Amino acid sequence: MELLQYAPKTETVLKRPFLIVPPWINKFYILDLNPTKSLIGWMVSQGLTVFVISWVNPDERHRDKDFESYMREGIETAIDQIGIATGETEVSAAGYCVGGTLLAVTMAAQAASGNTRIKSTTFLTTQVDFTHAGDLKVFADEEQIQIVEERMKERGYLDGSRMASAFNMLRPSDLIWSYVVNNYVKGKAPLPFDLLYWNADSTRMPEANHSFYLRNCYLNNTLAKGQMVLGNVKLDLKKVKVPIFNLATREDHIAPALSVFEGSGKFGGKVDYVLAGSGHIAGVVNPPGKKAKYGFRTGGPAKGRFEDWVQAATEHEGSWWPYWFKWLEAQAPERVPARIPGEGPLPSLGPAPGTYVRMKS
Repeated sequence: MELLQYAPKTETVLKRPFLIVPPWINKFYILDLNPTKSLIGWMVSQGLTVFVISWVNPDERHRDKDFESYMREGIETAIDQIGIATGETEVSAAGYCVGGTLLAVTMAAQAASGNTRIKSTTFLTTQVDFTHAGDLKVFADEEQIQIVEERMKERGYLDGSRMASAFNMLRPSDLIWSYVVNNYVKGKAPLPFDLLYWNADSTRMPEANHSFYLRNCYLNNTLAKGQMVLGNVKLDLKKVKVPIFNLATREDHIAPALSVFEGSGKFGGKVDYVLAGSGHIAGVVNPPGKKAKYGFRTGGPAKGRFEDWVQAATEHEGSWWPYWFKWLEAQAPERVPARIPGEGPLPSLGPAPGTYVRMKS
């Protein structure tokens, strides 16, 4: 991976740096898509020192990179390098989608070893309990996983276009047929659309990593059951006791709100479950101000029945971003002079967004 550090926009920043773990199934820049709806840019404007992992687009050389490799050479290495860059041994972290699942696995592994470097965690449409994992489960029975594994053995990875097709098939009316009708039948040229460009900018999945993910999460749900083993350690999410902000979105087909709600109860500490409007992407990338299209609901801990929680929750207008930042800042409000990338002990390799994000499938 490449580790990106964003330049500050404020004179002072929160002392505790912030690490974002995006999914490796897509490229990270969905969180920095354009200036008006960049979650990363907004975080920086609030006074966060933001670091983001940019995963390599794997090829046959990476076939043996498994979940533990992504944990060790991804999240844990990133925390090491953040320590060099800032002098801080503790971080707050956020994980998006499967990046959040990996972050939860990392926290469980660290809790087992007494490692306490991640002090606060934000999960963005993340599943740790796959009982109600939604529409993608139709692609994850034993027979289909075996077919995927056989295909991956040929090259050492799963081609990104196959995963993109699976996601598109979850919403065929919006993501397939509307474009067939407009572009093919009616002959209209497609409009320039940043989100569609990102959606088509697919990434590959290493054989070992993807097989572990499909079997342990979608097929056997081992993390939620306390049966997942990583690095010869059995993982227990109940040992994870740091504050958690767990964001779900109302219309999410990939990480359903019910699934995220049920996963909240697997952790051992306080979990603030927040339910935003819209879906897997628009519900997350929903900036404040006039651009805030969707509201959000808060209701404290995710306990009891999901339907009852929704019924009792308080509805708020606008973006969830400012609400989240108050939650984060309250945990460690101390500020220090802003940090300039490359001016500390960790030298800069070049400007963001780096080189890995430019790699094509």
